[in-house]
Amino acid sequence: MMNWMLAAILICGANVFSACTNNEDNPVQPDMNLAEKIVGKWMVADLNGEACPTNLKAVVTIVSPTKAYGSISDVYSPMWNEEVEADIKINGNTMDISAKEDDDISHLLNVTVSSITDKDMVLSSEWTILIDGEEAYHETYGSERWVRITNDYEDAILGLWEGRSTGSEGSEFDDGENHRWEYLPDGTFHYYYKVDDEWQLSNDAYSNYFVDGTLLCTRWKNNGEGKEENREWWEIESIEDGVMKWSALRKNPDGTTYTATFQMVKVE
Repeated sequence: MMNWMLAAILICGANVFSACTNNEDNPVQPDMNLAEKIVGKWMVADLNGEACPTNLKAVVTIVSPTKAYGSISDVYSPMWNEEVEADIKINGNTMDISAKEDDDISHLLNVTVSSITDKDMVLSSEWTILIDGEEAYHETYGSERWVRITNDYEDAILGLWEGRSTGSEGSEFDDGENHRWEYLPDGTFHYYYKVDDEWQLSNDAYSNYFVDGTLLCTRWKNNGEGKEENREWWEIESIEDGVMKWSALRKNPDGTTYTATFQMVKVE
């Protein structure tokens, strides 16, 4: 199983921002007690000074100086990983993170943290893919910024919700009408649309989701010949008093970006 964090850095770096900054742009500070400060839940926010689109984000939960779990569901590959385990070794302001994709393929990520606060951290990284113990790929990335996530909506999202897009830009899979989503504890969801004032369940071959922190990842495929899988991520801004709000930074083919938003209410 491909390592979540390595994949996130590769995807964002290769498909969003091709330039990398030099490590000299992020000089290492004196020992900042990284082993203590690193524990927590983090989400990729910026790469090389620009915001990372929501569809390419990953969440990393560091539970101790030696263990982490991460979530990513790549829009460009079949990868669908929720809280995959990885090992960590910390030495001063550097971290070595390792995970096995399978018996033959291993991933090694070397991270140098240049600053860390209660809210975010800035780092540079290089990673290597090994196949049968031999280096198959190596790449270096410049400045990245991860933000600390303090909310987790995994339980709060459960249930039936009704709503629509609220942003002027709309959403790729939205028709501007009210719809319903029912999120179930087993990681599946039901999608409903209205026909003649009656709610109809979408004819899907499958529809899956997971929430890690504030990141909501979804994938679904309609029944029928020639249908393709669709994927979409959202950042949950809030779930409060029966109202749920989403936002997402989207990137157009020409490189421009826009923010999509959704709002829905709990259906009792």
